Amino acid sequence: MRLLSRKATCNSHGQDSSYFLGWQEYEKRPYDAVRNPTGIIQMGLAENQLSFDLLESWLAANPDAASFRRDGESIFRELALFQDYHGLPAFKKTLAEFMSEIRGNKVSFDPTNLVLTAGATSANETLIFCLAEAGEAFLLPTPYYPGFDRDLKWRTGAEIVPIECHSSNGFKITQAALDDAYESARKRNLRVKGVLITNPSNPLGTTMTKEELNLLLNFVNAKDIHLISDEIYSGTVFKAPGFISVMEVLHDKKLENTDVWNRVHIVYSLSKDLGLPGFRVGAIYSNNDTVVAAATKMSSFGLVSSQTQYLLSALLSDKNFTKNYIKENQKRLRRGHEMLVNGLRNVGIECLQSNAGLFCWVDMRHLMRSNTFEGEMEIWKKILYDVGLNISAGGSCHCSEPGWFRVCFANITEDTLNLSMQRLKNFVISLNSSSSQSHHQRMNNSRRRSLTKWVLRLSFNDRAPEER
Repeated sequence: MRLLSRKATCNSHGQDSSYFLGWQEYEKRPYDAVRNPTGIIQMGLAENQLSFDLLESWLAANPDAASFRRDGESIFRELALFQDYHGLPAFKKTLAEFMSEIRGNKVSFDPTNLVLTAGATSANETLIFCLAEAGEAFLLPTPYYPGFDRDLKWRTGAEIVPIECHSSNGFKITQAALDDAYESARKRNLRVKGVLITNPSNPLGTTMTKEELNLLLNFVNAKDIHLISDEIYSGTVFKAPGFISVMEVLHDKKLENTDVWNRVHIVYSLSKDLGLPGFRVGAIYSNNDTVVAAATKMSSFGLVSSQTQYLLSALLSDKNFTKNYIKENQKRLRRGHEMLVNGLRNVGIECLQSNAGLFCWVDMRHLMRSNTFEGEMEIWKKILYDVGLNISAGGSCHCSEPGWFRVCFANITEDTLNLSMQRLKNFVISLNSSSSQSHHQRMNNSRRRSLTKWVLRLSFNDRAPEER
């Protein structure tokens, strides 16, 4: 008799990839400047720690919010007893306003269309539950966030079909790639229910153009399917071109109150833009009343605590703070990005040109012994175990081309970033030296073989005919 469910014992959660293995190895010997200076530096974690001092300064200046007081009076009892899964109206209002502010107030959001969830992980899974049956599929452009294999598939039973994107055009989505993915799903007898994108992209660190978003909207409209736009990095855009939300394009195309208007859904979170992953604050935004109602009921399995909602409603309602935070955070992200790109370039490694996110998409194809995913894993293991850097291999992101890696910069200090670049420089030098020695060894061996053949020929030619 089976004592546990198939769900408990299956291997479909996706956490057996190198992406999660790197985290496990990091946790065994994490770098610390004093206690473990030779430990592994975590560059596989897309976490924003660059502007934590701004948040801490605000908390110090607003003690009532952190101590759950309003006008000097404690509201602890009120918050402790609040359990309406619709969420605190004040928080939903300020969250909707913050989402608009990040998008340059080019689009507004109706708080009644927001569903609060325990992070973007919960938001994405809840949407899949609302939009698809087990065994139905979503198309995702590659490379994509490795956690989607868990978030979208494990409990829902949904399938992911890749939209194969390539470095030749900067990994942009094309009509041909969309058509190929849809046809691939059809051949597998999978019903496609939608397309899911991350904009800005994780792991590319790029934003989608209006032309790409129009292409996607036309595609989902023609196929009568959904579009989920995961926009949790929307506040991390630090240089041109700026961020364009799919909602902005919907308005520009005057698609309000159309079928496609009701089939576009946005996922948002405060984990990246505010650097608060531990607060577990995510949201679904949809113009589809049925989706909002169903997702609200499902959110009871992963609510945001009322204390968290109260604290953040106070913080986000301070418009001077949010304005300054967004500006300063983007400035710091730009500096961190430039440090990483320049540091890599100094050792002969280039990155995909990007303008957003907490990471770079790094091209290490020239460092591999073979242009295969086995070659990619070989170089990844050397960087993890020998160099002491945990980065994310492109294969774990389902990249169609071996040799690309996601490298994060916003979760470590500038000193640690400089140290990581020095470690990588030493590694590349040793790799080139080893390659040069191997080349010389091959040349020497070739010369010895040629000399041996020449001596043998000479010896043969010097013999008398009868000796031959």
